[in-house]
Amino acid sequence: MIKQTTHLLLLIGFLSSCESQQQEVENPIAIDNPTNEVLLSSEIVWEKLNPARGDQSPQAGTIWGDRKGVNERSTATGFLAKFVDGFSSPPHIHNVTYRAVVIEGMVHNDDPNAESMWMEPGSFWTQPLGESHITSAKGEQIIALVEIDKGPYLVRPTTEAFDSGERPVNIEASNVVWLDNESTNWIDAKSDAQMSFLLKSKIDDLKSLFVQLPKGYIGAIETYGTVLHSVVIKGELNYQLPKNKETKVLDVGSYFGSTEKAIHTISNSAESETIIYIRTNGSIKVR
Repeated sequence: MIKQTTHLLLLIGFLSSCESQQQEVENPIAIDNPTNEVLLSSEIVWEKLNPARGDQSPQAGTIWGDRKGVNERSTATGFLAKFVDGFSSPPHIHNVTYRAVVIEGMVHNDDPNAESMWMEPGSFWTQPLGESHITSAKGEQIIALVEIDKGPYLVRPTTEAFDSGERPVNIEASNVVWLDNESTNWIDAKSDAQMSFLLKSKIDDLKSLFVQLPKGYIGAIETYGTVLHSVVIKGELNYQLPKNKETKVLDVGSYFGSTEKAIHTISNSAESETIIYIRTNGSIKVR
């Protein structure tokens, strides 16, 4: 009940934020120098997430940013984490808070003494820094998208645990609240797309949300922020690059983004709905 209430409160806050930006997204935008970029899942380079665990370590594939924090000006990072069936970590903490989405398989992430609560694909959760927890996984293939605001992403022993004041958010896929064009002006009145607002930062206005595109969808997502990171969570997209009009096929785990206002021309090429996870500091419009 607490988790569901938290999601409803987040949703109410988001709706208020969306309506305040209605004028901003009323009209299509023109782009002179598009910053659109794409990374296919097949282009992701995998390495050990926690080398200290040797062969027991999950694999990590960075999509954007600097997960290791090598760069002193390290920025927000998104990476895919791949687990083997039956994986279960020892109790540990992290030096940074992370947000995550289950893409394939099932994941359990909770207090070390909690009963297993398996999250299915399309589930969203956060893990506050300093909080002791375990992560387990099961399935033929288990992949999750993980985001941090700044690298490095490190594992620490529970002897260093502390209460940062943050509290976790867990939204199982079946509890996601979908909004249509009658509930949010971020979806065009003629579009059958749906949207779910997941989380909003109090500091930098960055938002996490899902966009669900129906079978046969052909259209575009207009984005108005200086940060836009998007990952295909379910299904498949055809994405048209604006400069050369080349079409890329984005399967699960593939990425598209931009650093200025942009038009992302896409179509759903899957046999059912396609779901995209978006992290942005601006508003969007699904046409």
